[in-house]
Amino acid sequence: MPQLWIQMVMPSVISAFAGGGGSSLGYHMAGYKELLAIDFEQNACDTLRLNFDFPVWQRDIQEVTAEEILSFCHLKSGDLDVLDGSPPCQGFSTAGKRNLHDSRNSLFLDFFRLIQGLQPKVFVMENVSGMVKGGYKGKFNEILNTLRSTGYRVKCKLVNAMWYEVPQSRERLFFIGVRKDLHLEPVFPIPSETYITFQDATKGIKNNVKPPELSKCFRPYVPLLKYGQCVQDVGGKGFQTARIYPNRVCPTITKLIGGIGFGALIHPYENRVLSISEMKRVCSFPDDYILTGSYQEQKARLGNAVMPKMMFRIAKTIKEKILESNND
Repeated sequence: MPQLWIQMVMPSVISAFAGGGGSSLGYHMAGYKELLAIDFEQNACDTLRLNFDFPVWQRDIQEVTAEEILSFCHLKSGDLDVLDGSPPCQGFSTAGKRNLHDSRNSLFLDFFRLIQGLQPKVFVMENVSGMVKGGYKGKFNEILNTLRSTGYRVKCKLVNAMWYEVPQSRERLFFIGVRKDLHLEPVFPIPSETYITFQDATKGIKNNVKPPELSKCFRPYVPLLKYGQCVQDVGGKGFQTARIYPNRVCPTITKLIGGIGFGALIHPYENRVLSISEMKRVCSFPDDYILTGSYQEQKARLGNAVMPKMMFRIAKTIKEKILESNND
C-alpha cells in the first residue's frame, strides 16, 4: 500500500515592532512563514532585510491599518495564525529612567488596534519585566484587561530566557492571547532545569573581532574588577559595568548607549567589553547573523532584541499545542 504524505501548511506570522529580527528568527526556526515585518527604525529594517527574504515595512505603526496589511498579505480578517509584537515601553524599563507617562508606553494600543482588525488566531506580545514591578502594576492590569476585551483568552507570564536555551539571564513579560472561538487556552513552554554558561556559549568563536577600547573613565577601574563586581565597587562610576562569571549564565545585555564601557559587561579574563560575536552567542543569535552600524548600535540592537531561542520555544509550543490542535 502506498504511503500517504500529508503536507503541513506552514503557520503564518506577522511581526509588528519587529526590531532586529529576534522574534522573526525564533518563528523561522519553529517552521512559520513570516508574511510581513514592520518597524520604525532604519537600522532595524536594514538588519531584517539583510537576514530574511520576507517583506519589511519601515513605517510608523500608528499610521498602519489592519485593512492595508490584510490587502498586502492577501488575507481576510481571522486568517492570520499569529500576530507578534514588542511595542516599546521604555517608561517601564528598569534599565533606564522609569516614567509612567512616557508617550511610548501607549504604543501597545496600536498593537491592540491591529489585533482587533486582523483577528489572528493567536497574538504574542512581549515587553519589559518592569511593567509588573513597583508602582506600575496598575498600568499592567490596564493593559491586560484591554487585551482581554478583544475576545481572546489571555495569559501573561514573566519568563527568564536562561531557562529556554539562552545563555543569558534576561527577564521578559509575555502576553499570549488565543481567540475564544478556538476553545483553547494560552500555553507557555516548559522551562529547562539547566542553563548554559558564558564559557560554554562562547567556545570556538571564529573571527572574533576585537571590540573598541574602553573609554578613559573606565580604564583605571576595570583591571581591579573581580567576578561579579561593578566599577562602582572599586571606586569608579558605572554600577552596570561589571565583570561576568565564566561559569555562570551571562547577565542581561542592555541597550544602553554611552561611552565604551557604559552599561557594559566586562570579559571574565580580559580587561575589555564583550565583542559583538560574544554578545550574539549569549543572545542565541547565529554567528552568521548580520548586524549593521557601529559597535554601540549593534550592541543596542542585541540589547533590545527578543532572544531567538526563547521565541523559538514559545512559537513551537503555540504551533503544537494551539494551532495544530485547532486543525484536528
